[in-house]
This record gives sequence, structure tokens and C-alpha cells, in this order.
Amino acid sequence: MLTYLFNYLESMNFPGAGLFDYISFRAGMALITSLIVSIVFGKRLIRLLQKQQIGESIRDLGLEGQLSKAGTPTMGGLIILASILIPTLLFAKLDNIYIITMLLSTVWLGTIGFIDDYIKVFKKNKAGLAGKFKVIGQVGVGIIVGSMLYFSDDVRVHKKVDADYVLTADEVLVTEAHLALEAGDNSKWIKTDDMTTTIPFLKSNEFNYNWLLGDNGKSWGWLIFIPVVIFIVVFISNGANLTDGLDGLATGSSAIIGIALAVLAYVSSNVKFADYLDVMYIPLAEELVIFIAAFVGACIGFLWYNSFPAQVFMGDTGSLALGGIIAVFAISIRKELLIPILCGVFIIENASVILQVGWFKITKKRFGEGRRIFLMAPLHHHYQKKGIHEAKIVARFWIVAILLAVVTIVTLKVR
Repeated sequence: MLTYLFNYLESMNFPGAGLFDYISFRAGMALITSLIVSIVFGKRLIRLLQKQQIGESIRDLGLEGQLSKAGTPTMGGLIILASILIPTLLFAKLDNIYIITMLLSTVWLGTIGFIDDYIKVFKKNKAGLAGKFKVIGQVGVGIIVGSMLYFSDDVRVHKKVDADYVLTADEVLVTEAHLALEAGDNSKWIKTDDMTTTIPFLKSNEFNYNWLLGDNGKSWGWLIFIPVVIFIVVFISNGANLTDGLDGLATGSSAIIGIALAVLAYVSSNVKFADYLDVMYIPLAEELVIFIAAFVGACIGFLWYNSFPAQVFMGDTGSLALGGIIAVFAISIRKELLIPILCGVFIIENASVILQVGWFKITKKRFGEGRRIFLMAPLHHHYQKKGIHEAKIVARFWIVAILLAVVTIVTLKVR
């Protein structure tokens, strides 16, 4: 919202109004604002939750220190949502297709999580929202996001070609004067198929979903793209939900992933960096840097209260939204195939549950008695059962998340 005000002030030659033209300035302001909102609003919300006796009911699983968490305020994900939405609304351009997509995903998934928490806390139903309704909601996000990114005319991707490249009649040359000047050499930028994405570690690191359908790809490519979006959103949002089992684990991991996504979004939306790194250039995606800055600030600010020993839990209100935001963001900047690396912590946590349940059912059917791979799933509980302190488990998972984030960023040049 403030961008429109400052554009007007700039037209009136108001001193300092031009700062809002810089992504770095607006991203920095979004980060600072999200930190302030999360810390200030968080303190008041925790007091309100305590006053209303909105606390977590703990099921005894025999884990060390588990019962001491009983009564800790939950639904703290509202802090995260407010800390993301307020700075984004203030500092981002709200007519940007990518910002619209991210805001929609955040509110939608946050609402699903809130309904689940509401049923658990106020209706005293520990099962919460039925799993099938959660999945339906996540699938709905995937369909809408996939459709917006596939069919919107504002979603464009450009790639660089050599100077001796001969343009065909169907290729659209990027003609903006500033783009030609900023590229700095005699290369050309052409508009490529909008369904092109990035494959890590390969020299020719671009993949087109439409290619899978051959000559019919341009007309029916959405049949491939939208199901891929749905799968990623469902898998990663559930992975973040499962990871939220120890104080600060999901929040800290999400902040680390968010920093890596910020780097990837910035280089993809800046023609100079895209030229230097030889990656796809995505016009209009620079606004995503503001959003992800608010996301990182919200996660770090929430850690103020969620780190061990936690004063508040995010609940599904926060965890479903965090995972979904990461998934949709990665898809928007065409880095969804990097998710297995970047979101390795979420994927391992998710996989540990799938393997545990699957192996238990198989062995029970075969031997008459179910057997387990892990002492307990998700994986972080396995280490708790082994007697490792909760804070140490979280710190080690963060270290793994940092390593995976660095590897993800390095893929920009390692091919």
C-alpha cells in the first residue's frame, strides 16, 4: 500500500521517496516490520491465549519433558500470519501476480490450520479437522495456484541466448531498453515457454513440462503442471506440520529455507545476476523478495517465544501455512525441483512417518505382528526416545537445514 503513496510523493519530488524503488530497501523494511509485529503482537496474543486458557493438551507418549508442555498456549500461528501479511500489504505491490498468489496461499492454508486448531481447542476434539478436509483444502490451493501460474499473462520467463542465435518467428525478444543495457553484453533475452523450470546439477538445467505431452503440450500442459503443484503443496505443507513437534524445530528450519529462497528469488528477478549466473530471468518476481523477507522475519520473531522452552506453539495455523508458503514460493520462482534438497528436513520427517506406518502394516500382515523401523515417528521423536535432549535435536536439525540450504544455492553454478 505504501508503494502507491511513495510513488505519488516521488512524482512530487518529495525527498527520500525514491527509496521505495529499491527492492533491497523495501525487503529490509518488511523484515524489520515483521520482527516488530511478531514480538509485540506475539506477547499480547500469548497473554490473551493464557487468559482464555487456550492451551495444548498433551497425549502421553513417554517422551522426556513432554508432560511439562501441557497447557502451553497454542494457535500461535496467528502471530506468524500477521507478521507476514502486514509487512507484505505495506511494502509490496499488491497488483503483482506473484504477491496475489502468495497472499492467497497464506490466508487459505492458515485458515485451514486455524479451523483444525479451533476444533481441537474449543470443541475439545483432539482429532481436529478430518484429514480428508485438510487434503481437500490443500488440493484447492494447488489447483488455484497452478492455474494462476499457468494461465496468467503476467507470468513470464526469459532465458539468455548467444549473440549468434537466430530468433524464430514464434520467439519474443525482450525489447525493454533497460533490460538490454543491464545485460551488459551482446547476448539476447528471449521469452521462453512459461512452463519451463530449473533442473539442478545439469549444464542444460531447464525442463519444460509441456515437453511431456509433445505437440499438444502448449494446449494441455496444465494437465501435468497443476497435479505437480498439488503434490508439492500437499507434501511440503504436511511435512512442515509433522516437523512441528519440538520447540523451534519447524520455525527455525522454515527461516533457514526462507533465506535460501530469498537468494534464489533475488537472482532470478534481477537481470544482471540472471545474466551472470546464466539462469532464467523472471520479470515481476522481485516483489517476492519483499514477501519472503517478511516470512523470514516472522519465523525469527516467532522463535523469540517458540524456542526451548516454548512459551507458545504455532499449531496447525502456523505449520500448514509455513509449508504451503515454501512450496508455492519455490514453484513461483521455478525452483520446485530443488525442493528435495532445500526442504530435506521436512521431507525426511514426512518420509519417516510414511515408512514407519507402511512397514508396520506390511509386517503385521505378513508376520501377524507389526514391526517398526524407528523407535518412534516422526524422526525427531526417534532421537528423543534415544535419550537426546530436545534442544540438541533441534540444533542439529537446524545445522542440517543450513547445509541443505547452502547446497541449494550452490546449485546455481554447479552443473
